[in-house]
Amino acid sequence: MLLFLFYVFLFLVVTAGLILGIPPIRRFLVTGQLLKVFRKMLPQISQTEQEALDAGTVWWEGDLFSGKPDWKKMLAYPKPQLTAEEQAFLDGPVEELCAMLDEWKITHDLKDLPPEVWQFIKDQGFFGLIIPKQYGGYGFSALAHSEVVMKIGSRSGTAAVTVMVPNSLGPAELLLHYGTDEQKQYYLPRLAKGQEVPCFALTSPHAGSDAGSMPDFAIVCRSEFEGRPDVLGMRVTWEKRYITLGPVATILGLAFKLYDPDRLLGGEEDLGITLALIPTRTPGVHIGRRHYPLNGAFQNGPNWGKEVFIPMDWIIGGPEGVGQGWKMLMNCLAAGRSISLPATSVGAAKLAARTSGAYSRVRTQFKVPIGYFEGIEEALARIGGNTYMMDAARVMTAGAVDLGEKPSVVSAIVKYHLTERGRQAINDAMDIHGGKGICIGPRNYLGRTYQQIPVSITVEGANILTRNMIIFGQGAIRCHPYLLKEVNAAHDNNLDRAILAFDEALAGHARFTLRNIGNSIVYALAGKYIKTNSPDNCAPETADYYRQLARFSASFACIADIGLMWLGGSLKRRERLSARLGDILSMLYLCSATLKRFEDDYRPGADLPLLHWSMQDALYRLQQALDEFLTNFPVPTVVGWVLRGLMFPLGKRCKPPTDALTHEVAKLMMEPGVVRDRLTSGIYLPMAEHEPLADLEQALQCVIECGAIETKLRQAVKSHKVTEYGSQQIAQALQQHIITAEEAALLNKLNELRNRVVKVDDFSPDLGVETKTGSGGNNTLRSIQNDPVGGKRAASHESDRNAEATD
Repeated sequence: MLLFLFYVFLFLVVTAGLILGIPPIRRFLVTGQLLKVFRKMLPQISQTEQEALDAGTVWWEGDLFSGKPDWKKMLAYPKPQLTAEEQAFLDGPVEELCAMLDEWKITHDLKDLPPEVWQFIKDQGFFGLIIPKQYGGYGFSALAHSEVVMKIGSRSGTAAVTVMVPNSLGPAELLLHYGTDEQKQYYLPRLAKGQEVPCFALTSPHAGSDAGSMPDFAIVCRSEFEGRPDVLGMRVTWEKRYITLGPVATILGLAFKLYDPDRLLGGEEDLGITLALIPTRTPGVHIGRRHYPLNGAFQNGPNWGKEVFIPMDWIIGGPEGVGQGWKMLMNCLAAGRSISLPATSVGAAKLAARTSGAYSRVRTQFKVPIGYFEGIEEALARIGGNTYMMDAARVMTAGAVDLGEKPSVVSAIVKYHLTERGRQAINDAMDIHGGKGICIGPRNYLGRTYQQIPVSITVEGANILTRNMIIFGQGAIRCHPYLLKEVNAAHDNNLDRAILAFDEALAGHARFTLRNIGNSIVYALAGKYIKTNSPDNCAPETADYYRQLARFSASFACIADIGLMWLGGSLKRRERLSARLGDILSMLYLCSATLKRFEDDYRPGADLPLLHWSMQDALYRLQQALDEFLTNFPVPTVVGWVLRGLMFPLGKRCKPPTDALTHEVAKLMMEPGVVRDRLTSGIYLPMAEHEPLADLEQALQCVIECGAIETKLRQAVKSHKVTEYGSQQIAQALQQHIITAEEAALLNKLNELRNRVVKVDDFSPDLGVETKTGSGGNNTLRSIQNDPVGGKRAASHESDRNAEATD
């Protein structure tokens, strides 16, 4: 009987080997049948989805998805650095611009940047940061672009948005990549010098994130134009909203669907999404109205037009750009997602770190600095750890762009996670500041940032959408070494070619999955003994983090494959599962960036508490995401047990940061020194007298200098040698020679600075309402008068809109 079973087993093994080992037999009996099943499982992919999948490049995220990241390759990426010219621009015009900005005046009084600031931004070429020098711009790196936006953002959200939009997704970048030579020669110098103010209109009221459903359209036709008869062009009808710089723009980038019912272009009727540049002075273009996003004073508003005729050469790229609009947009999204929004979020986090650390040491309650309370320590450590990791991801991603990458998946990761962590940092800072944070006024350095944080959460793809659908949904196909090949084969109409391509990809996929299942188990059980899991030249303090990331990379690749095989196309609809897989990939990337930062900074030992806190927090979050995926993965219970055993053979070993580590991080943030300076480097620190931040910095320094003196005074009060209260204590202590005259002067200075720091703004009982215009019409007029670029046009467009409403 045993011999019979042996022969049966041997027969099955040999048969399986013949079927799987001989490609023609395998393709005929196995691959062809699986391809039919795969085609049925695969959801339909729209043209816009396909172009999104094809956009950009795969960079380090591909290694993380491989289950076997090459740490030596990551550490070998050059450290992003500014040129001397870029640093001079930051130290000169950017510093000067920040000194000109008064966010309270901008947001509360003017509802706009002052005219002199607008002019300074134009004259100094802030709209031409990414435009090459041959066209009159600076041709700065992505890192320099990021540093400029971060610094301005730490001073004024309004100014930061105004500067970043022309340098992000918009006419300049689109022209650089896709414009005709004539379009580049005309527009780029004008944009660089601020002679044109650009905006780009994509979002429609009924098609926010679903750009493929935008109702805006154009019909190819012939018409008289500017005195010329029979000009080939199109009549465009659109309605857009949320368009930043729209109310003051002189050149409008517009996305719409183009149709050619009369076949004037000789091709199909439906030509697809197309982009055009339209001067806003063109008859029929309506802009100038404004939105008011959470009291943000940056120019933002709707625009619309009905059957506006424009010639074909206004299409970006000319006639060759017809139908290429979505491809253009997807390939250019890296700037907004990779650079601008992460930069503003890091600027906000650094502001939160710098101010909260100082305020926690200066502000006292129950006779001790509030930062000594463990509840405040917890919030401080979160701010510090998040800021450290955010800045690492910002710099590493900017470096990727400067290397020529267009990392579409990484851009989604940093857009989502850095804006979310920025929100967490500002929320924690507000909790620490208490009443100081919530009373809005000229001395409040957090309030406007707190108000406007949701703007960055919402734009360039709302964060809910980005997390639940884009990061893993796009990342799984783009980063997987075989899945995109399988998808492309499934969509190939040539069956013979499809089977060959699918067979090759499937065989590789099978080996890939089996390897990662094995690695996941081995790494979890004995990862710390496997030398290749960490680079030879890494710091000893970080070696275990590399090993843990290698283990989780293998686990992620394994569970992602199992999820895709089990659920197929339905995984796209199971957004919570997809989001958790996206969280795992994101934590792997953020941790990689953090480790690289530590190495690029030459391993400063003083930064280790920040490194440990951020890594331990992220690894714990990663573990939670993996655990939640397994808990909610719709498989039979026994299969679930098996998968959990594969992923966590020794249980869940990652722990969140300890209280002791939290205490170390909080202490670093409350002490002047290189660690605090390095953590918050690149933000604007005003030095002018009575600037709120300058007062706070002076107060922190004074608190440190007065530490021993305050201790002497407290002991004198406790022993009843000093019996006076308030300011008289210092005078009595001086009179009794408990402190010296110099020490008394220093204590008086500290008291004055403390009073300035804790002071909040107050106003007349009516909040100054009697000094402002009361009626809606007057308020509209006041807003128009403060618009240095588009005031008259705004009034004209408002009149047009009212006339249309009357009609």
